[in-house]
Amino acid sequence: MAEEFEKPQYSEQEQIRRAKLAKYCEEGRDPYTITRFDRTHTSAEVLSNFDALEGKTVRIAGRMMSRRIMGKASFVHMMDGEGQIQAYVRREDVGEDVYADFKTMDIGDILGVEGVVFRTKTGEVSVHATSLTLLSKSLRVLPEKWNGLRDQDMRYRQRYVDTIVNPEVKDTFIKRSQILKALREFLDAKGFLEVDTPVLQTIEIGANSRSFVTHHNALDIPMYLRIETELYLKRLIVGGFDKVYEVGRIFRNEGMDTRHNPEFTSIELYQAYADYKEIMDLVEEMYIYVTKKVCGTLQIQYQGKEINMEGPWTRLTMAEAVKKYSGMDYYAWESDEQARRECEARGVHVEPYAVKGECLEACFDEFVEPNLIQPTFITDYPVAISPLAKRKKDEPDMTERFEFFANCSELGNAFSELNDPIDQRGRFESQAAAKRAQGLHADVDEDYLCALEYGMPPTGGLGFGVDRLVMLLTDSASIRDVLLFPTMKPLDKKPEAPSAPKAAEAQDAGAAEAAAEPSPVEKIDFSKVEIEPLFADQVDFDTFSKSDFRAVKIKACEAVKKSKKLLQFVLDDGTGEDRIILSGIHEYYEPEELVGKTAIAIVNLPPRKMMGIDSCGMLISAVHHENGEEKLHLLMVDPHIPAGAKLY
Repeated sequence: MAEEFEKPQYSEQEQIRRAKLAKYCEEGRDPYTITRFDRTHTSAEVLSNFDALEGKTVRIAGRMMSRRIMGKASFVHMMDGEGQIQAYVRREDVGEDVYADFKTMDIGDILGVEGVVFRTKTGEVSVHATSLTLLSKSLRVLPEKWNGLRDQDMRYRQRYVDTIVNPEVKDTFIKRSQILKALREFLDAKGFLEVDTPVLQTIEIGANSRSFVTHHNALDIPMYLRIETELYLKRLIVGGFDKVYEVGRIFRNEGMDTRHNPEFTSIELYQAYADYKEIMDLVEEMYIYVTKKVCGTLQIQYQGKEINMEGPWTRLTMAEAVKKYSGMDYYAWESDEQARRECEARGVHVEPYAVKGECLEACFDEFVEPNLIQPTFITDYPVAISPLAKRKKDEPDMTERFEFFANCSELGNAFSELNDPIDQRGRFESQAAAKRAQGLHADVDEDYLCALEYGMPPTGGLGFGVDRLVMLLTDSASIRDVLLFPTMKPLDKKPEAPSAPKAAEAQDAGAAEAAAEPSPVEKIDFSKVEIEPLFADQVDFDTFSKSDFRAVKIKACEAVKKSKKLLQFVLDDGTGEDRIILSGIHEYYEPEELVGKTAIAIVNLPPRKMMGIDSCGMLISAVHHENGEEKLHLLMVDPHIPAGAKLY
C-alpha cells in the first residue's frame, strides 16, 4: 500500500491563486512551461544608465512587489537580484487581453516586461511596457514587511522569504561573499595555495569537540564529519607545500547559541618556516585589509560599540592580561593547589583536579575577556590547554600560541605548530584518554604521527571562524543572521517509522486494532526517587512575600563561553527591558530547546556576577535524586500566562 501523505491546508487566498493557475493551464498558458526570458538589462543597469537608455527598448524581469491599478493604466514595482524598478503598463500598449490578465495577477508573481525607458512626471525612472509575460505564478501570499514576517525563528527557517521582503538581509549575505573574496585575494597575494581536504574521516580524533557519526555502507565502517581541517593541512606541509589554506565547512555535534552552529565555515592556514609571531603580523594585516576593502573604513560599529581595527593591535601574554585586570599573579602560584585556592577565593570556579594552566585560563575568562572590546592579541598559553602548540624554549610550561579578540569575543587561534612526533604522541594519548574517561570515543591519529616522523619544518598555523568575522563586519548579533540556512529544530518532528520487521510484528500482533484504542496515560515510576526533606523552620508570610516570583518568556538562550554548566537567558519579564539570568543547567538542557518557553523566576535578587556577566535573578527548577543521580527540571508553565505575571 502506498504511503499516504498529509495534504496541506490552503488559505482562501492560496486557493484563489491555485484556481487562477488552473485556468491558465486549461487555456494552454501554463507559465511553468516557459524555459527562459531574454533579459537585456537588470534594474540597477537601467537606473544607473538612464541617460544612455532613455527612449530605448529594454527587456527586464522580476517579482511584482506592488501595483497601482488606475483604470486603463497601472504602475508596478518589480524586484530582481539587484533592486527594484517601476514599470508602466497601459491597456492600449500591451493589448486588451494582456491587460485584463495583468489585472488578475498577484503580488509575488514573476513577470517579464519589454518596454521603453522613460522618466515619470514625479522623476522616477521607469519602463513603459509594450509587452508583458507571466513567467512564474506565486501560489503563496508574500508576508507584509513590517507585520507579516516578524517572527525571527520563521525568518531563519524561510530565508527565501526573508530575503524577498527584507532587502537588508540580502545585503548581509552579499557582504559575506565580499568578505570571503577579500580573504582569498589577500592570501593568494601572499603566496598561499588554496586546497581541499576530506570532510568524511575514518577516525574520531581526541579533541574536545564531539563529532557527527555516519556509516559508509560499501566499506561497512563508521565515519565522522570533520571537526577541523588542521591535521590534513599539516600533512601537506610535511609533503612540501610551504603555504596552504582551506576555506572549510566544519561540523561539531554541540549545542547552538548566538555564536555557535553545528555547521560553520572556518579558514585554516599554515606557513612553513614561520612562527606564531609572524602569523600574528599576518592576521593583523589580513583583518585590516578585509575590513577596509569591505567596509571602506577601519572604524566599524558593532551592536552600539565603535571598534577600531587600525593597527597596531594591543599584545599581552595571558599571564600579563590576568594580572592587569584581576591583580592575580600566575607566577606567584607555587603549586596547582595554591592556584585552585586563589581561584575559589576570587569566586572563579575550577575543577577539583585543575592544574595551574587551567586556573589561569579560568581567570582569563572571568576577568579579562569581558574587557577586550578593541582588537587584542593574547599570547603565551599554558601547555595544559594547548595540545598542538610548540612549547616556549625559555618557559616550557607555556606555548607559542595566541588568540585574538574583539568585542569581548575570541575570533581566532594560532600557534607555532608542534612538530616533535614524540611530544605530539604523548599529548594525543593524554587527550584521547581524557575523552574516553568521559565515556566518549576518541582515537589517536597514527597516520598524522607517521607524517610527523618524516619531518615537518618549523611552521606557523592559524584557524579562525569566517562566520564570526562576518558577524563583526555586518553588525550582526547572532551567527544565524550570517548563515543563509542555519540549523533549526524541525517544527513538526514525527516519530521515526518502525523498521520493516518491527512493523510486520506489530501487524501480526493486531496493531490495527490497538491503534483504535485510546493511548494509555503514561505511568511514571517514582519508587526510586529521593527528595530533600522539607524545612523544619517556618517562614512568616511577610518574609515570603518579599520574594518577587514572575512568569518570564525565554527570548534567547546560549551557552556561556568556556563554561560547561552555565546557560545565559535573555528574558521578557513584562517590563519592556531584557533581563539576563545565568543558570547552571546546561547538563540537562540544550539552549535551543528552551527558546520560546514560559518559565518562573525570582526577579528581585541582587545581581550576581558569574563568568563576568551580571545575573539578575534566579530561574526556578525542580531537583530530585534518582538512583543516586541528580535530576533537574526547569519549571515551565502554560504559555498563555503573560510575561511579568506575578505569582502569589
